[in-house]
Amino acid sequence: MNAREKLKPSKRKIIQLYCALLYNAYIKGFIKGEIYTGKAKYACVPGLNCYSCPGAVSSCPLGSLQAALAGTHDRIGFYIFGILLLYGIIAGRTVCGWLCPFGLLQELLHKIPTPKLKKNKATRILSYLKYVILAVFAAILPLAYGLAKDMSLPGFCKYICPAGTLEGAVGLLINPSNKSLFGALGGTFRLKITILILCILTCIFVYRAFCRFICPLGAIYGLFNRFCFIGVRTDESACNHCGLCVKKCETDILHVSDRECIQCGKCIDVCAQGALSIKAGKIVLKTNEIAESPLPENERVSKNKKRKLFSVIAMVIAAAVLIFVFVWVNFSNPNPVSPENAGQSVGYEPGMQLEDFSVECLDGSTFRLEENRGKKVIINLWATYCGPCVEEMPYFCDIADRYDDVTVIAIHHPLTVTDVDAFVSEKGWNIPVAVDKEGPASVWDKVGGTTVMPQTIVLDKDGIVVENHVGNVTPEMLEKHCEP
Repeated sequence: MNAREKLKPSKRKIIQLYCALLYNAYIKGFIKGEIYTGKAKYACVPGLNCYSCPGAVSSCPLGSLQAALAGTHDRIGFYIFGILLLYGIIAGRTVCGWLCPFGLLQELLHKIPTPKLKKNKATRILSYLKYVILAVFAAILPLAYGLAKDMSLPGFCKYICPAGTLEGAVGLLINPSNKSLFGALGGTFRLKITILILCILTCIFVYRAFCRFICPLGAIYGLFNRFCFIGVRTDESACNHCGLCVKKCETDILHVSDRECIQCGKCIDVCAQGALSIKAGKIVLKTNEIAESPLPENERVSKNKKRKLFSVIAMVIAAAVLIFVFVWVNFSNPNPVSPENAGQSVGYEPGMQLEDFSVECLDGSTFRLEENRGKKVIINLWATYCGPCVEEMPYFCDIADRYDDVTVIAIHHPLTVTDVDAFVSEKGWNIPVAVDKEGPASVWDKVGGTTVMPQTIVLDKDGIVVENHVGNVTPEMLEKHCEP
């Protein structure tokens, strides 16, 4: 193989790259420093890809699993259990080897020329750590906290996930429009950025260290490896049990397609017997070229057909990315500025006049900003799945009770994962609550709402913004604006 052939990316690398682009096709998010919140976020991609990444067009299955467990007190998230079961049965850890953007990043880091730590008994023992992390941080913590506090605590996402830190936190913070977020950073962020740095450094010396030792999603998919539809298969009649496949593999497998196998197919190229291949059922997707002829005629796919099939798949994926970016995203999340308010201030900076808006509340009433002139107004942007939002809501209820000249309105994000009316009734909150709508009627956009919650906007009696606070508030912060 010449130098040019060595530099040529493999089909697996190209598919990994396409997946990374497809998962993060919301280009506008990177430009504006905002999170896409359209209807596509209800769906989960197969690989690990943070919901809060500015470009993410769908949800992460691991984050959705934790949210489902946290909400078990009033609902069971059958959808996410079903989607994980579906992905597992179809592909198992083939998702890790072919469809995970964070896996691609780890492999690129490992290509940096340095001494490498080979797999050994210690790394094999460490491979069990991800099951402990799955049980404690991705299952027990969210479930226990949800049942005890009636709030979401995605333990793995909040305290560990380096993919979330890189894609979500860093992805948002590097955008100049989000400079206000730096004031909300604290000890948890310092912990997670430290974990991210350690993970990056470790992956340079250890092949896919995060996948092998930490990733709970890989732990889940590994349970399906032995019977998933797509994966590496061994022809026992051709295998001479030389063990070269296990020896050359860089993960901690004991045999091909066990729980640690990421189904990457590298073992196929070192098998001189032609006993290994990647199959989808009985269809052979990849095999050693030397061993192509011994395969039964009904299992062989000619090289020309393979190239055509790969080209079609690549074009479909590329077309899907383009269609999503230029059609679906643009039309499902349109610019909120309409002809009648074009050129007017949206009033999200202190000292600016907030334009009038109206919103239908869950109790059947209508809140209109203009009708509250002469009163101070507090607008709280929140969501049921935002733990800090739920935690601080009693502060707003207390303000509404104590001050007659202050109006409080809580506006839920358009994306809902539970019955907001039932949620509010169960909590006994006594302030007007509305669920925002998408599109030109979005109050969230009109008042300058960000994609980071909670957010509190305080207006004086003339409708002038006096504070636009992203992050948690305290009772003292609210009372400061309510006093005469």
